[in-house]
Amino acid sequence: MEYLPILVLVFSFIALLLLSVPVAWSIAISSLLTMMVSIPMLPALTTVSQRIGTGLDSFALLAIPFFVLSGQLMNKGGIAHRLINFAKTLVGSLPGGLALINVISAMLMGAIAGSAMASASAMGSILGPEMEKEGYSKEFGAAVNVTSSTIGLVIPPSNVLIVYSLASGGVSIAALFLAGYIPGILTGLFLMIVASLWAKKKKYKRGRRSSLKEIINTFIKAFPSLMLLFVVIGGIVAGVFTATEASAIAVLYTLILGFWYKEIKTKDIPQILLDSCGTTAIVMLLIGASMSMSWVMSFENIPIDISSGLLGLSDNPIVILLIINLLLLFIGIFMDMTPAVLIFTPIFLPIISKLGMDPVQFGIIMILNLCVGLCTPPVGSVLFVGVGIANTTIEKVIKPLLPMFLAMVISLFLITYIPKLSLWLPELFGLI
Repeated sequence: MEYLPILVLVFSFIALLLLSVPVAWSIAISSLLTMMVSIPMLPALTTVSQRIGTGLDSFALLAIPFFVLSGQLMNKGGIAHRLINFAKTLVGSLPGGLALINVISAMLMGAIAGSAMASASAMGSILGPEMEKEGYSKEFGAAVNVTSSTIGLVIPPSNVLIVYSLASGGVSIAALFLAGYIPGILTGLFLMIVASLWAKKKKYKRGRRSSLKEIINTFIKAFPSLMLLFVVIGGIVAGVFTATEASAIAVLYTLILGFWYKEIKTKDIPQILLDSCGTTAIVMLLIGASMSMSWVMSFENIPIDISSGLLGLSDNPIVILLIINLLLLFIGIFMDMTPAVLIFTPIFLPIISKLGMDPVQFGIIMILNLCVGLCTPPVGSVLFVGVGIANTTIEKVIKPLLPMFLAMVISLFLITYIPKLSLWLPELFGLI
């Protein structure tokens, strides 16, 4: 095994991050330094630059700016209030009712908007003050909001599943989308159980039971928003349109919905487009830089070396999968989700292929692992948003956050060792 390229890549990347260099530039610079181990500076610079450009030359990536735009339209279009009201009629009377409402609403909002940060921001702003008014602690509310907001990244439509499809060499996006439903719902149920037990222990107040008429009324109001999931996923699975075409349809649908709800006005459109462009630019720069690093690692045979090293530790699939999960959990603490998926998918995919695991299942496992990382410092972007909106500190949120982490990790290991949880739906529709 050639250790020098690995050492240059790892230590230069960590050093740049510690110097507060933006993640995308840290990835690109460390890739360049690693290439310079093997070839002169000018060819290395040219190669890395070309790989950043060609890394974005994919039709599938066109779905990302469209889904980002539809998420912005959803966030501004009054969707969150309608989803919260619907969730309130379903679980508001149970122990920890407002916390359960947060979980269900965040799952729906995260799935529809495709952004954990948008979900955390919306749910924290609307439900946070209401939970505090009902006697819930700010820290508990923030912990529930932060963890539940990440689940929408597993439930489709999800930009990060599209990124995984690209990094894995073309795993079916439709199969990945269907595979995310049961793991996402299962994780949400575990979070709801923990939240309910915590609320019971702290003796938080219950809400009143809703009548059937109220449930039906709130469902009717939320129905147009919920229909987006059926339109997008149903169209992809039925073969009516591709994931990229579905993203454009999602934009049109959400724009019409925003005007119909009278939450979006014509004067709001320029700012929504600017916000979407800003988010898309950040994501695309990360993708380009990460694709260049993936290519550099392949050039230096780093994935093969790591694969051989891991498989040399044990021939037991249970042990290997445990090690991979622990590594991904550790990676998620220090790296944002998109670059982590693009960089580490080519490393771990050959290993799980030798173990006989379906790449669709591994995609869900990887995303769930990295969802935990979004809730942890120092790079936990969703954690910072949730804590900031709740007007509290990370230190105070840690205590109620730990049981939530445990719930997510239990769900993760069930999904790792029970393949049918991920693969049943794609198999049912003949996608794998």
